[in-house]
Amino acid sequence: MDATTPTDAPDTRPTDGASTEPAGGSSPTEMNAAPLPERPPLGEPLLQVRGLKKHFPIVGGLLKRQIATVYAVDGVDFDVRAGEIFSLVGESGCGKTTLGRSVLRLIEPTAGTITFSGRDITQISQDELRPLRRKMQIIFQDPFGSLNPRMPVSDIIGEGLLAQGMKDRKTRDKKVEDSLEIVGLRREYTRRYPHEFSGGQRQRIGIARALALSPDFIVCDEPVSALDVSIQSQVLNLLLDLKRDFNLTYLFISHNLSVVEYFSDRIAVMYLGRIVEIGTVEEIYRNARHPYTIALLSAIPVADPRKRQQRLVLKGDVPSPAAPPAGCRFHTRCWLYEQLGKPERCTTEDPSLRVIEGTGHQAACHFAEEISETAVRDVVATQDVIDTAAGVEA
Repeated sequence: MDATTPTDAPDTRPTDGASTEPAGGSSPTEMNAAPLPERPPLGEPLLQVRGLKKHFPIVGGLLKRQIATVYAVDGVDFDVRAGEIFSLVGESGCGKTTLGRSVLRLIEPTAGTITFSGRDITQISQDELRPLRRKMQIIFQDPFGSLNPRMPVSDIIGEGLLAQGMKDRKTRDKKVEDSLEIVGLRREYTRRYPHEFSGGQRQRIGIARALALSPDFIVCDEPVSALDVSIQSQVLNLLLDLKRDFNLTYLFISHNLSVVEYFSDRIAVMYLGRIVEIGTVEEIYRNARHPYTIALLSAIPVADPRKRQQRLVLKGDVPSPAAPPAGCRFHTRCWLYEQLGKPERCTTEDPSLRVIEGTGHQAACHFAEEISETAVRDVVATQDVIDTAAGVEA
């Protein structure tokens, strides 16, 4: 059974990278503390990403020459404000995880700038980046593969503390126990190995590992997608409690639109390595202005069995990120492109994110103003019967 989430756990997390233990065990000197940028006020940008690209070479032939390029992330701009939950959504393979890891420089970006607390972290060495790791952490998607099966929990969570200079074993173990208690696990679990835990408990260990270094910013890479539905709600509520108690900022990556609606403040929709729409939860779910976003929202299942919601089914397959279409990347599957008579602009001009008048959020579509409820109903009504049935079953 997964442990129950404590609702009023004591704040034992140290602030600014220093432990609450006596000076003899975890002093700033022992933690190799370096001057870290101060967290900006709530509502101000904590993370600023401009023109971020991550391209992977495809090599082939006897000489292993580069024959093509995978454009996994291809020119992304967004801000994450201090204290908010900013979510990335999109189909599998659209570049969400690559973007999240590039932001932390777990994957080195090909181009662009990443500014964290006013400091451009793309221009600094790994040695200079190490102290900043205390402020930027990640929760991985797979609670089974992300934990070393040969290490006890005390070493799994304490590894980051050791890397940051906390040499005293007793102090480190105390900090690990505090982290476990915060996420709703028993302190004596430090002596156990990952195979002795359930999936939900393993994910809590992953959260404790991220929390141990007192971060300001955490990338949550689909942290509940591998868990049972009943456990998902517990982990999500735990993350919300931790955000409230420790004033955390999340970059939350998911393909579950129901989870995102419950969990997020703002949402960015990704398609084929690009962000196609950004807005608050209310703006995106009530007044989406990109054809891809509208198709995603129509796929959300309705809990009431008496209501049958017709899906807006996208035709065709997602293009290869190694050969993205010219112009708008979505036009090969776009229902609005078909409805408007296939305007040439969609195939020749790549749309940029722009503020849509009357909505307050941004979308990358040349004809966003042409979208209406009537237009969507007309497309659904003219769908092939087989396509509509397949969409409902999916």
